Amino acid sequence: MQKSRFLIALGSNQRHIHHGLPLAVLKAAIAALDEHKVTVLKQSSIISSLPIGPSKRRYANAAAVLETRHDPIEVLSTLKLVESAFGPRRGQAWSRRVLDLDIILWSEGAFLSSQPGLIIPHPLMQQRPFVLRPAAEIAPDWRDPVTGLTVRQLAYRNSRI
Repeated sequence: MQKSRFLIALGSNQRHIHHGLPLAVLKAAIAALDEHKVTVLKQSSIISSLPIGPSKRRYANAAAVLETRHDPIEVLSTLKLVESAFGPRRGQAWSRRVLDLDIILWSEGAFLSSQPGLIIPHPLMQQRPFVLRPAAEIAPDWRDPVTGLTVRQLAYRNSRI
């Protein structure tokens, strides 16, 4: 299988016992990804964003472009493995978490799987400036296969809402 690229989003809003504050958690997560048969080609700067949902803690968010020979299901499995190494998710959806890693786009286009429920492009990416802003920094010309718009265009549209 040839190498393909994945645009992923990273988020954290809880301290880690060893890595410290969310900013440091994201830096450690990037390093951890490099150890799991994926190459981190690019990473965005880390931004701070307001929470969505019940959480009251601000998030640290970033994006990264990964290159690997793995298919989307294997990449998702790797991301979940890295997430679990940073500690379990606690509480309800969109609440505090040490680390959240999501596949946003794939260089090969769209992907839909019922197992384990992976959809590429990420169905909520267009509504999330904390995903689009860092993504536009490192992958501005990547296209959403659903709308045909570039990440730069999506980020611009989202910033005007």
